[in-house]
Formats: sequence, structure tokens, C-alpha cells
Amino acid sequence: MESLAEARQFLLSRANAEGFPDDRMADVEISLEEALVNIFKYAYPEGDGNVEIACRTDETGTFVIEISDAGIPFDILSVDEPDVTLDIKNRQIGGLGILLIRKLMDNVTYHREGGRNILTFTVSKTPRK
Repeated sequence: MESLAEARQFLLSRANAEGFPDDRMADVEISLEEALVNIFKYAYPEGDGNVEIACRTDETGTFVIEISDAGIPFDILSVDEPDVTLDIKNRQIGGLGILLIRKLMDNVTYHREGGRNILTFTVSKTPRK
């Protein structure tokens, strides 16, 4: 968890250098934080682990963020979206962070390769509709 601020600063500085508007940078920041907190808490229940973050801008100007870890396999896309229409007392705990990521990012993919979870987000400079 102590690396969260450093990871956030790294990613935001890269997005800023690419000219992303503040609202989209906020979307990136929220999504990154939600993903990393989930990884820190659940992929490495013993507390120690390695997480790598890479980012680039592709040929269309889309910002691509890749987060990989060697923790417990977990596909966030396999989690059903929580029913936010239910009364708060009747809702299941959890899932809101994953819902936020899905709503804020243009595309989210997951795969497991070489013993690593690989979560990829893409975000354009234009807000999602």
C-alpha cells in the first residue's frame, strides 16, 4: 500500500505528458487506485508481492495501462456487477470498485500469462458516453 502514491504519480505524470484532460486523468487515477488496492489486498494475502505497471500511447492516441502481478489468479471481469438499484441494506458487500473501473475506462481486459495476472485498461482523451 505504501507504493500506491508513487504508482499514481507515475501514471498521472505520463498521462499529463500525453496531454490528457483533467477529467480523464481523474478517471485513470480512480481506476488505478481501485485495481491496485484490490491486488494489494487479495492477490497477496500475506502482504508481500510484486506489481508492475506499464503505460503507453498507441497509434490512435489511446492511453494503454497494463498492471501485472504474480499473485492469486483473479479475473475482475468474471465478477458480476453489483445491483446498485437495491436498497443499501440489501446490497452485497464489494464489487463497487470493479464497477467503477468498468464504467470509467473505455476498455478493460484480463488474461493470465506466465503465472501473472495481466489487467489492461485503455482510455481515450474523450470522455465515455
